[in-house]
Amino acid sequence: GCRFKDVRRNLQKDIEELKNYGTQDIFVLCTRGELVKYRVPNLIDTYQQHGICVHHYPIPDGDTPDIAECCKILEELRSCLESNRKTIIQCSVAYMRMYLSLTVAACLLLQLSDVLAPQQAIDKLRNLRGSGAIQTIKQYNYLHDFRENLAAHLATKDTILRSVSR
Repeated sequence: GCRFKDVRRNLQKDIEELKNYGTQDIFVLCTRGELVKYRVPNLIDTYQQHGICVHHYPIPDGDTPDIAECCKILEELRSCLESNRKTIIQCSVAYMRMYLSLTVAACLLLQLSDVLAPQQAIDKLRNLRGSGAIQTIKQYNYLHDFRENLAAHLATKDTILRSVSR
């Protein structure tokens, strides 16, 4: 439904296409301000009105989620996929944004496989979505540091849980 610069999409047609595909869950990674900018301020409500479960994680353009937020996204995403729900990760039409959803998808691949190297996850997604996928230094570094940051986050979380249970 985006209407920005030379992009003129029809929201109702886009929703119908998602419903025809069988979409049950959608992870929206753009901010409310971006939804206004792209002239779809009620997108989240519209998804919900059409029976699509929305998982909204507003991540500013050009940024990546902090590791705690990424863990929440991945936990919900895994739950959807393990329940065989048709799920979409959506960012927006802005250049830097287009690959935020792929960065999250790459994190999921890295979380699901201990043997998959970050570059292999990037290559898999580039094969699917084009050579421009995951091309910013920030995204590249995020993926290469993902497992180390995840381990540190989980260790901190585990330490907090142990001290609370005492």
